[in-house]
Amino acid sequence: MSGAAQRPRASAGAALAPDAPALARITQSGPSPQRISQQAARHPGVLHAGVSPAVLRQVRLLEVRTRRLVNSLFTGEYRSVFKGQGLEFAEVREYLPGDEVRAIDWNVTARMARPFVKRYVEERELTILLAVDLSGSERFGTATRFKAEAASELATVLAMSAVRNNDRVGAVLFTDRIELVVPPRKGRRHALRVIRELLAPSPARSGTDLTGALAYLTRLLTHRTIVFVMSDFQASGYDRQLSLLGQRHDVIAVSVEDPGERSLPDVGLVRFADPETGVIIDVDTSAPGVRSAYARRTADERLARQKLFRQLAIDEIVIGTDRGVVEPLLTFFRGRETRARRRSA
Repeated sequence: MSGAAQRPRASAGAALAPDAPALARITQSGPSPQRISQQAARHPGVLHAGVSPAVLRQVRLLEVRTRRLVNSLFTGEYRSVFKGQGLEFAEVREYLPGDEVRAIDWNVTARMARPFVKRYVEERELTILLAVDLSGSERFGTATRFKAEAASELATVLAMSAVRNNDRVGAVLFTDRIELVVPPRKGRRHALRVIRELLAPSPARSGTDLTGALAYLTRLLTHRTIVFVMSDFQASGYDRQLSLLGQRHDVIAVSVEDPGERSLPDVGLVRFADPETGVIIDVDTSAPGVRSAYARRTADERLARQKLFRQLAIDEIVIGTDRGVVEPLLTFFRGRETRARRRSA
């Protein structure tokens, strides 16, 4: 937390009045100098344009660690959960007892004077798109990392899973505009480029336009795609665009959270700055009414978001800055596989 303002303590009403919506994504006036130096030591290229050798080394290390996870944990779950986009012709073979009569190839049957059937296999090739929110509220963290770092780790796991299964993977990075588009392609080198862009972003803006990003994805994607939307969803009015995107594609919402956003600590009068608008607000965190109102608001927003996802039949993966991404991803895979088995039973 930034230091308390040296002036009379504000009442609860005065503290909340200047910009109540900003409390939905309240944060410090930027990270502390110590946090910035730690971030720079880990990812020098994150704070500047271009990609430094240190960032490239980080990409390699993350690839190695992620590849082990993918090979040991996710291969079976990924393949069973994300089915192919249809069927493609494989061959014509002689009819066997029990074959589907509707599969008989009558042209070949007539030429060979005995029945032959067409055999189809699942079209395995998939397209994975990682839509990642780079707005100012993602550069926040009170645990072991920023929200943006947690999202990058999950995106890396998904990118390497796509490579392992010979699928295409791409990325769209956005703030209140589209910052970068990496078209979906196959191959390890391409996946490493996606990971590099996630580890060393240089967004020009800090605001959020989730509605605009979802509308862009709907226009961009012409073939059915598995879209992971990674954001803290601290926005409003995106319901319709999310519904439209979900009607055409398999959309999975990845909600990125930090424990410091769920409740206000009792530390007296604190000055906060909205990381996206720059609006400054003084909050009397020692007032029980302020803390309880904030906790209710954040809980209500979380419940409303979950309700929306259920209504639109969109799966949600919740990850946090205080825990790893492996367990939430495995839970998602296994939950979706269980539902698929129940539907087919």
